[in-house]
Amino acid sequence: MFIIGLLLWGAAIGVTLITGNVITLPTIVLIGSFLVPVTGVVWYLDHDPSPALSPRRITAAFIIAGTLGVLAASLLEYYLVGTGLLANFEVGLVEELVKTLMVVAVAWGIHSFHTRDGMVLGAAVGFGFAALESSGYALASLFVVQGQRLFLSLDSVVVTELVRGILAPFGHGMWTAIVGGAIFAAARGRGRRYIWILGAYVLVSVLHGAFDSINGITGYVVVSIVGLIPLVWLWLRVDGRGGVLPRGDH
Repeated sequence: MFIIGLLLWGAAIGVTLITGNVITLPTIVLIGSFLVPVTGVVWYLDHDPSPALSPRRITAAFIIAGTLGVLAASLLEYYLVGTGLLANFEVGLVEELVKTLMVVAVAWGIHSFHTRDGMVLGAAVGFGFAALESSGYALASLFVVQGQRLFLSLDSVVVTELVRGILAPFGHGMWTAIVGGAIFAAARGRGRRYIWILGAYVLVSVLHGAFDSINGITGYVVVSIVGLIPLVWLWLRVDGRGGVLPRGDH
C-alpha cells in the first residue's frame, strides 16, 4: 500500500508539473497527507488484529474521532490559546486533551482492556488527526505571497508533505498511542494506575509543545527519541507486569 501510494503521489506531482492543472492539486494534498497514517492503520489490520478492536472500531477511531478531534481542537484553540512563547505548549495541552477524550469515546463498550490494544486505538486516533492536520498545512503552504502578489507553490506543498509524512509516526500517532496505552493500563487496575493517564497526558503535551517550538531536524530527532522511550516501555511492559501477556488473558 505504501509503495503504490507513493507512486501515485509521485505521478500526481509529475502530471501537475507537466500540465499546470490546478485540479490535480487536491490529489497531491490528500494522497501525501493520508499515505503514512493509512499505511500504519492498514498494517495493523493485516498483521495483528485484536478481538477487542474490530476493523469498524479502528476505522471509526481514524475517521470519526480524528475528524472530531481536529474540529474540537481548532475551536478550543480559537478561544483559549494566546500568543507568545507559551502558545505552542498551550496548543499541545489542548490537542492532546481532545485526542485523549476521543480515545475514551471510541473505547466505549470494550470490556477487555490490554495495554497494546489501547496503544493501537490511540495511534489510530492520532493518525487520523495527523492526516487531516497535514492536509491543512499542505493546503496553507500552497499559497505564497511575494511582494503584493499571490502565487501557488507546488514545491512548498511537496516539501511540507514530505516532512510531515516522515515525522507522522513520531508525532500525533506516537503521542496518542502512549496516552491510549496508559488509559487501558489504568482500566485494568485501581488507585495509582490512574495517575498514569495524567502523567502520560502531561508528557505528550510537553513533547507536542516542544515539537512545535523547534525549527530544525536535530530538535525533531531528539523529541522523537524522547517519545519513543515511553512508547517502547509501554509496549514491552504490557499491563504493568514486566512481561508480554497474551491478549486472551483477562
